[in-house]
Amino acid sequence: MADATPGSAPSSNRNVMIVLSYLWLLALVPLLTEKDDKEVQWHAKHGLLLMVTELFLWTALTIVIGPLGIYGCFVGLIIPPLLGLAQMGLHIMCILKGINGQRLIIPGFSELADKF
Repeated sequence: MADATPGSAPSSNRNVMIVLSYLWLLALVPLLTEKDDKEVQWHAKHGLLLMVTELFLWTALTIVIGPLGIYGCFVGLIIPPLLGLAQMGLHIMCILKGINGQRLIIPGFSELADKF
């Protein structure tokens, strides 16, 4: 999408803060320390919302797979590793785009992050 937001003061350690933004709870560090950098703030909010969504998804998956018994065992061996790889790929894509001064826009999801 766009490069750095106009009017935001770029931080000297912007790349480090963007990487931290997508490392689950570590997203609180840039959110609380880089209040003047609008781009880092966006990535931190996006990363936190991504974390909450992933926690919800894993909890729902555990609730669904649990009662399946032996069938749940087979499903549990296939879906969680694939889901984990997909999440890791998404985080890596977000980090790479952020370091390059862009944003990974996920329709519906990113607009929700903009509201905070």
